[in-house]
Amino acid sequence: MAVTRRPTRRDVVRGAAAAAAAALACPSFAQGAPRVAVVGGGFGGAACARALRRLDAQIQVTLIEPNRTFTACPLSNEVIVGLRELPLQQFTYDKIAAEGIAVAPQAATKIDAQARSIGLADGTSLSYDRLVLAPGIDMRFDALPGYDEAASAKMPHAWKAGEQTLLLRRQLEAMDDGGLVVIAVPAAPLRCPPAPYERASLIAHYLKARKPRAKILVLDAKDNYSQQKLFESAWKTLYPDMIERISLSQGGRVTSVNPATNEIVTDFGNYTAAVANVIPPQRAGRIAAIAGTADRTGWCPIDPVTFASKLVPNIHVIGDACIAGAIPKSASAAAAQGKACAAAIVNAFAGGPVETPRLDGACYNIVAPGYGFSLKGIYQPKDDQYAETDVTTSPLDAPPDVRQREAEQAADWFKTLTGDTFG
Repeated sequence: MAVTRRPTRRDVVRGAAAAAAAALACPSFAQGAPRVAVVGGGFGGAACARALRRLDAQIQVTLIEPNRTFTACPLSNEVIVGLRELPLQQFTYDKIAAEGIAVAPQAATKIDAQARSIGLADGTSLSYDRLVLAPGIDMRFDALPGYDEAASAKMPHAWKAGEQTLLLRRQLEAMDDGGLVVIAVPAAPLRCPPAPYERASLIAHYLKARKPRAKILVLDAKDNYSQQKLFESAWKTLYPDMIERISLSQGGRVTSVNPATNEIVTDFGNYTAAVANVIPPQRAGRIAAIAGTADRTGWCPIDPVTFASKLVPNIHVIGDACIAGAIPKSASAAAAQGKACAAAIVNAFAGGPVETPRLDGACYNIVAPGYGFSLKGIYQPKDDQYAETDVTTSPLDAPPDVRQREAEQAADWFKTLTGDTFG
């Protein structure tokens, strides 16, 4: 979902450059300068840190992220089927550090909200005036009987890009022609809601060319999903009789799995897969619960105007981890929220007025090379949540040249989003 935010300041300051190696050390804040720590270096956290620095170079910004390389999820379904290679999904924090942002290569392990202190994995700590949490998601391995982190080595979820992506790719390559690929889809909320169906489409493209007797079964814990008619039309045109989807009301909810046999159990039937892609239920990244910002749902309630936590003072939550109403959990939504959150923090430090964000979005899905479609919307706070104020989708009967153009736009969108965030 490509989301952009209208800037709240035109006098953007691009702070003095600093060497990346020096910025990797934990910072020593200047006396009296506002201190903002951002935990999580994905699209939301990186965009927020960068926006803070550019909006006010006096703010001491620290980005806390244990991984020195970020692997992006958008377009990673193409990696699974060999249309794209994983290095094209990977980005470093060098250019972020060069803007004067301190990048601490540590995991945050403890949050003391009263003392405004963050404990790091190496035993050190740092203080903050405002804290932004952008922890993404964690898998709820305890939510599906038989499925845990060890099971994901046999039944990959591939819902965090990286080794899991490559594991699923290797399993598809090794599968015999005529095998059954089962994709288990959880109930909402989940990261990137249309992605399971894009994945089914691209796997079908791969199988059609390499293993034409194979089938795909989508076991879904939902009855309906985003852009459903567009996907179903594409499947009927491109992959007739190759993809079957069993919805919630048809008995598609997965109730347990057996990694030893690759068996997947639903309310009304058992299925044995040659390749099992089990996407488990999700929740906010672990540090959100440690900080006390996650509620009983596992997600983080926020003020939609400022992204401030409703549960813990002086902490903001952005990206997949927060409860953001109609805004899907996606990379570009996280980046847009990061920018909006940064503007709210800068205005708060300056004693300025609270400005209501307006987020514009576009969601692209690729179902085959040269065949894409999109959904575009505008999102604004309403009744304490984000609501869609205007939404348009690709026409169901669009000609091939429109599908081709939207596939090209998806690639351009990814390049722009990653360049703006990490480049």
